[in-house]
Amino acid sequence: MATTACPLDCFDACEVSVVDGICKPSTTHPITNGKLCRLFGHLQNEKQITTDIPLDETLKILVEKLKQPNQKVLFYKGSGNMGVMQSSTKLFFDKYGTTFTHGGLCDEAGCVGIEQDRQVCFNPPIDNLTNSDIVIVWGRNLTVTSPHIYSLVKDKTIITIDPVKTKIAKQSDLHIQLKPKTDHLLATILARFAHLEDLDDQEFIQNNTTGYDWFYDMTRDVRIKKAMKAIGTDLGQIGKLFSLLVGKKVAILAGIGVQKYIEGEQIMRTIDAFAATLGLFNKDYGGIWYFGRSTYPFDYPFEIESKKSVSIAEVDFGDFDICFIQGANPLKSHPNTQRVIDGLKKSFVVFFGTTNNETSKYADLIIPAKTFLQKKDVRLSYGHDEVIFCDQIEQGDDEHISEYELTKYLFDAFDMDGLKSEDELMQYFKTKINEKPFVDNFEFIEEMEISTLHKGIGDRFYLLTSKNKNSLCSQFKTDPYLYIHPSNGFKDDDKVLATSKINQREFIIKTNDELREDCIVLYSGSDVNYLTSHEGSEESQSTTYQDIIIELEKI
Repeated sequence: MATTACPLDCFDACEVSVVDGICKPSTTHPITNGKLCRLFGHLQNEKQITTDIPLDETLKILVEKLKQPNQKVLFYKGSGNMGVMQSSTKLFFDKYGTTFTHGGLCDEAGCVGIEQDRQVCFNPPIDNLTNSDIVIVWGRNLTVTSPHIYSLVKDKTIITIDPVKTKIAKQSDLHIQLKPKTDHLLATILARFAHLEDLDDQEFIQNNTTGYDWFYDMTRDVRIKKAMKAIGTDLGQIGKLFSLLVGKKVAILAGIGVQKYIEGEQIMRTIDAFAATLGLFNKDYGGIWYFGRSTYPFDYPFEIESKKSVSIAEVDFGDFDICFIQGANPLKSHPNTQRVIDGLKKSFVVFFGTTNNETSKYADLIIPAKTFLQKKDVRLSYGHDEVIFCDQIEQGDDEHISEYELTKYLFDAFDMDGLKSEDELMQYFKTKINEKPFVDNFEFIEEMEISTLHKGIGDRFYLLTSKNKNSLCSQFKTDPYLYIHPSNGFKDDDKVLATSKINQREFIIKTNDELREDCIVLYSGSDVNYLTSHEGSEESQSTTYQDIIIELEKI
């Protein structure tokens, strides 16, 4: 029996046992626990990319382009495959002098906020989650994005904080259906009430934090009545939340929805501060889970210090002579789609991936990549601390190439040295260099400067961008519809023109009474990014998909 892992970009990072060439869920892996989700089935049905040009000729063209003088080259890597060896290509492009991207399309703003609090973005051990009594699911559609982790907590007392009445919200003991971009107000109110109800952990605060007095003063500056109106909650819900927390071991599962804003780092810090007020650190139960840095416990061999970088949110592909796009589909996943299209048309686009997608149609050169079954790799997770070493399951062929093989080819073509063997690089993940995560000096956020998206919305709508159960960002079966509460006067199959400050786009309506009346939902992989802004967040310069208001007109 051989072992590999699902390469998809989700929290669960499932282990796969391969018996007689058939992929089966691992029964010994604590997260997978004998079950693979529907997305893995979609993955196995994908058609591997092929081209009419032999691979050796393709690689020669790549080298010739890169050796032309004065080339401005962009390296743009996505999350189409989450194995660690996908980052080996960075080693070549760093030596070459390429421009890299900084920030992120997904979770980076929240991670940067957490790092400002506790120096590193990490998750507690998964046992801390299973040892908890009560779980607060905050801006995270758990049944869709983490179905295996959901199975670990589904029988616990659950509080959901989300603008959408998700499946887990319906099953929860309490659902606070807050307005978008008010999470920071709710977090500060909760921290203040925790102090007033003597639920704050004074021992942790005094021994392991700085800035608490300033933070608490900030919570007192929040006008409770006004803030609750802005959030869309009341004292009854706050009281019920604390009645559920008293005497319990508490875990918080935070999602990326809370930080898709200009001030996303600050918003995440307020939620982290609420967790610190409760003392949810340095214990063998409870904690706060986000998109932890999966490489944190290791001596990471692909770390680079790029001399040239550009915000991934604000990058203009047209500024570069060559755009090397690996494992990504920016035409669907990047904000401001029309700007992406215009930029790609101006550049020589190299697409390196396993399957065709919308972006590959704009490629001048396609390098067919091996699938996760055709190479060795290591799979980490930002949802738990398990490590999976992946065997090569299939032989592959001479017309597809792995990330490490391409890296070695380019090192040789440019007479570079210093590249370690594939096995040596994988060896770095055999040993964790850090002990169990410990918060020695939590720095509370001491002031907030967050613009209020809810002011003056009128008959317009907050935009929520979510993952659909049948797709993963731009992969697989995307949902093209615009979802809205039926009280707004639209009916199923109505055609509408959606307008933002960026662009306009036509959509077909589907009504959904699980939404707030002032919200619309467009799923990742749809045409939503024709409407979203490429303006980066304040500190990490990450994407801010939801910091935008939408106007709808029936057509």
